[in-house]
Amino acid sequence: MICLDEFGPLNLMPRQGKRWRPTGSPARLRATCCNRYHGVMQMIAALDLATGRLYYRIRKRKRWREVLSFLKSLRTRWPGEKPYVIADNRSPHKHPEVRAWAAGNDVELVFLPTYGSWLNWIESEFAALRYYALNGTDHRSHDEQNAAIGAYVRRRNVRAQPKTNFAASSPVRRWTGYPTKVA
Repeated sequence: MICLDEFGPLNLMPRQGKRWRPTGSPARLRATCCNRYHGVMQMIAALDLATGRLYYRIRKRKRWREVLSFLKSLRTRWPGEKPYVIADNRSPHKHPEVRAWAAGNDVELVFLPTYGSWLNWIESEFAALRYYALNGTDHRSHDEQNAAIGAYVRRRNVRAQPKTNFAASSPVRRWTGYPTKVA
């Protein structure tokens, strides 16, 4: 089972957060209200519940083409298995070409109820990413920001734990054969 969602916009702006500052030296935030010279980036990410690992791509847009490309890259990670992809009801996830590709490549798309995106486990991972990688920063380029996100994801994936303690009595476990205990 894989939880899929988008995180963004990733724009270059100072973000408030906790950071060490010398006494008497207030944390100042530069003004960015007028210009966004470097544009905005979007992150498409997936959380593998069996391993707890996070996979992501950062792109300029988050249309169905980017979602489909990301799904194709995810599909290569589990050859011979049927991945169940949990996603919200955004239109790029439900695009006819995305659905057709999923049906033709043995990928099951599972959509959350409307206004139920908070049920997607990856949302809590995005909160942690925002807290540990973005809060208290002022990145000057997207490369610098992407490097901070990449460093956080690599550090997180080294310590990843399977996400098996959810919905122990759920019928989804019987339908998918998802393990109830990790050996």
